[in-house]
Amino acid sequence: MKGMVFTEFVELVEEKFSPDLADQLIDECDLPSGGAYTSVGAYDHKEIIELVSKLSEVCDLPVRDLIITFGQHLIGKFSEQFPEMFKKNDLFSFLKSIHGHVHIEVKKLYPDAELPDIEAKQDGDTLTLRYFSTRPFADLAYGLIAGSIHYYGEQVVLERSNGEDSMSMEETFKLRRVVN
Repeated sequence: MKGMVFTEFVELVEEKFSPDLADQLIDECDLPSGGAYTSVGAYDHKEIIELVSKLSEVCDLPVRDLIITFGQHLIGKFSEQFPEMFKKNDLFSFLKSIHGHVHIEVKKLYPDAELPDIEAKQDGDTLTLRYFSTRPFADLAYGLIAGSIHYYGEQVVLERSNGEDSMSMEETFKLRRVVN
């Protein structure tokens, strides 16, 4: 997993909680990397799971909520660092472009990135996204989608097929535009 994800997670913990808590998490987790993350490095995705689990334990917050919050944070950072990928006029156009455009651009920047597959199908005011990954990050995808809804400022209802299964590697998300 790309180091940028790890450095952004540590930054989120520092901002939302404290720098001391970020240090505590790294110290208390058994991380093969030692927690010395760089944005250009690559690290085992199990390290982020361990960090989130420890944060959940220390703060008594659900892992699912923490991962969703992280996804929302991450989409904001992506929009700042890669604004050209967010030039679509609306949310559905952006989400439909993830697999065929955004992920291609990510692969140009990070050829070894392991990205999920996203299938998008629109039917009127409903967009269905099928998410497939080798890693259990459906909650992160949910957070990224929720953050995208906020970024584009649209009124959308977001539902997921697996409900509370936070460690899912497959998920179907349905987005329905609220029509007045």
